[in-house]
Amino acid sequence: MMAGAGLRLSIAVWAVTRAVLLLCVFRVWVMPGSDVSVDIEVIYQGWYGVLRTGMFPYDDVTWQYPPAAALAVLAPGLLPFLDYAPAFFLVCFLADAAVFALLLYAVRGGRRSAKGVWVWVVGVPLLGPIVYARYDVMVTAVAVAALLAAGRRTRLAGVLMGFGALLKVWPVLLLVGTPRGPRTRTAWTAAALGAAGIGLLFAVTMPGALAFLTFQRARGTEVESLGSLVFHLGRHVGWHGHARLNYGSVEFLGRYVHTVSRLALALTVLAFGWLLVWRLRARRFTACTPSDAAFAAVLLFTTTSRVISPQYVVWLIGLAAVCMTMRTTRQGLPIALVLLAAPLTQLEFPIWFSHVVASDKLGVATLALRNTLLVVATVISCARLWRETVTGAGPSGATDPPAEKEPALTAG
Repeated sequence: MMAGAGLRLSIAVWAVTRAVLLLCVFRVWVMPGSDVSVDIEVIYQGWYGVLRTGMFPYDDVTWQYPPAAALAVLAPGLLPFLDYAPAFFLVCFLADAAVFALLLYAVRGGRRSAKGVWVWVVGVPLLGPIVYARYDVMVTAVAVAALLAAGRRTRLAGVLMGFGALLKVWPVLLLVGTPRGPRTRTAWTAAALGAAGIGLLFAVTMPGALAFLTFQRARGTEVESLGSLVFHLGRHVGWHGHARLNYGSVEFLGRYVHTVSRLALALTVLAFGWLLVWRLRARRFTACTPSDAAFAAVLLFTTTSRVISPQYVVWLIGLAAVCMTMRTTRQGLPIALVLLAAPLTQLEFPIWFSHVVASDKLGVATLALRNTLLVVATVISCARLWRETVTGAGPSGATDPPAEKEPALTAG
């Protein structure tokens, strides 16, 4: 139960840490390293100007997002008394506040564990000001709302998941953990119809709605991804490639890059295959399975991606927070590893990004440690999900404790 002193403390810590993040993005307190605000002031604001004319920036290769992302880019227009960048930061702050409020509402009356609230309160500042300098926190707010609604309002949860998928694709993975039977049919149908309706509306009214598909196919191996470690190390033993700004991010260019990018895509396909096998084999769905499965699925697709941008970690923090509101979750250890990876992510970008791009010892060591934590978290998360749902027992071989307030969701 979160009440009294615990509630006041969480609100105080949230307020103080978010004030610091705002000071950073408003440059009152200038952090060392790369400026996280540049993308907002240049790229996002450029998109904003094009989107206001009623079309997508389909001639800009940096536009690699599904059509509903236009709503996030246009959202600062709701604050016309501010310039674009300050308005964008405040919209992200409001999305952060919405997640915090949703989690507080979910744990009211002791129905869920307050640990989930603290994961969000602490996890976001560990990741740093990048959270307010990209639109991913807005997508995370939609995903958190969808997962929290999944237990009681399945149709609403499905619509939110479909809408989230049109914001940045990955929220479609939240559907993987819906219990079999009527709940799955309701959620998946609502998601498909919602996404199709919104997508069709964009396609009919705004030219270039599907241009992002072509630009995504052309992406290479970004310097922060798991596959990039091959080239970071290769530069020390004679590989002569380069790290350059390409398709909106710093990627490696040179011999073997295409091969590694294809291997990353193959790993992503294998990850999808594992999820499919898990879905077919899973027989025991409990109240925590939807959030645990969503966390594992997003971890899988984050670690195998050709791109692991720092803001992606906020997805994991949001899903981890929902997981930890469930007292029977088996994801405690992988969540702890993600929280450890968050400050390392802030170190590799923006603080030591020049070291990462240069592939020097400091940059490579930081990136390797961050990526190793994510890989280990992924393996443990998937193993625990499998053990809990396929073999029917938790890590210790015990089933859920009978005191759990959320009812078990049986397969069928």
